[in-house]
Amino acid sequence: MGAAQQVTDAFEELYGTAPDGVWAAPGRVNLIGEHTDYNDGFVMPFALPHVATAAVARRGDGVLRLHSSDVEGGVVELSLDALEPGTDREWTAYPAGVVWALREAGHPVTGADVHLASTVPTGAGLSSSAALEVVIALALNDLYELGLQRWQLARLCQRAENVYVGAPTGIMDQTASACCEAGHALFLDTRDLSQKQIPFDLAAEGMRLLVVDTQVKHAHSGGEYGKRRAGCEKGAALLGVDALRDIAYADLDASLERLGDEAEVRRLVRHVVTEDHRVERVVALLEAGDTRAIGPVLTEGHASLRDDFQVSCPELDLVVEAANAAGALGARMTGGGFGGSAIVLAEAADVDTITKAVEEAFAAAGFTAPRVFEAVPSAGARRDRG
Repeated sequence: MGAAQQVTDAFEELYGTAPDGVWAAPGRVNLIGEHTDYNDGFVMPFALPHVATAAVARRGDGVLRLHSSDVEGGVVELSLDALEPGTDREWTAYPAGVVWALREAGHPVTGADVHLASTVPTGAGLSSSAALEVVIALALNDLYELGLQRWQLARLCQRAENVYVGAPTGIMDQTASACCEAGHALFLDTRDLSQKQIPFDLAAEGMRLLVVDTQVKHAHSGGEYGKRRAGCEKGAALLGVDALRDIAYADLDASLERLGDEAEVRRLVRHVVTEDHRVERVVALLEAGDTRAIGPVLTEGHASLRDDFQVSCPELDLVVEAANAAGALGARMTGGGFGGSAIVLAEAADVDTITKAVEEAFAAAGFTAPRVFEAVPSAGARRDRG
């Protein structure tokens, strides 16, 4: 039985009636461009085959009913008029926040019954929360005929996460979930939201991209993420620019000198400016058909996240070290950091060797066994039924 049928059946059992439709939105892997999105910079995510699926029906009485097959407990009933930022610390804050953001923007949403199921691993840095937000936004956009474009839905979902949930994330995750195309990575300029779909079909070239979920859970609303964001904003202010995106790579050394003894800010600035440059290098290599050459750029990015941005952890560093030693083309942590996942670019023939090397390294270090799976660039959010 497919996911659409499963959530439809569960919805009917919960609410005693059929849903108006079923929608799906994927998690994402970021190929390159980490912690650049809230600095108006460049990112390059692609969508995973893992999705959040939602069966949804309209209501006209100002009530939102939410249920997830992935969370213990019954249906949660909320009044739309009572939705307030910061009041919900449960999983329901993500879908409720989207409804709040839509209504606050003046869109006439009058309620919904929702049943959700997700195959996106939580806490793995693969944007399970963005998938949850986007699937709700797309469903309500269709059901209420709001006429919003995908990028507008992504913006509203980001607002839900920033203001309602209280996590200071950038725009990348929601845009990836809403806008990615199968067989492509999305080159996104987070300043003007311009997009370019870059062909990224590794299987056709005899390569694979592995995701290694370290099983170390991370929490974005924690203070470390916010601290780094504030440090980046301080760097931009000290350098007299709107955002670190405005510091040209060629001017980096001079800019770092101007920051004097602000050691922490210097590190953050160096990462963001060099990471934007890495995204541009990867785009150029992929467009030139030189896919294998992006491997060392990925590894460079990891070193920058580990040393300058300081958001890695021993498990992520071990994935990169063990994979590269076993013959990977390149590897790096992906996502916000402090745990979560790493990606490994490999020749198809080397996948088993590399996977075994990483698993053995984790066992030798006494770490929890990692979860390893292949990441296939997949389609963005869509209506599955109804």
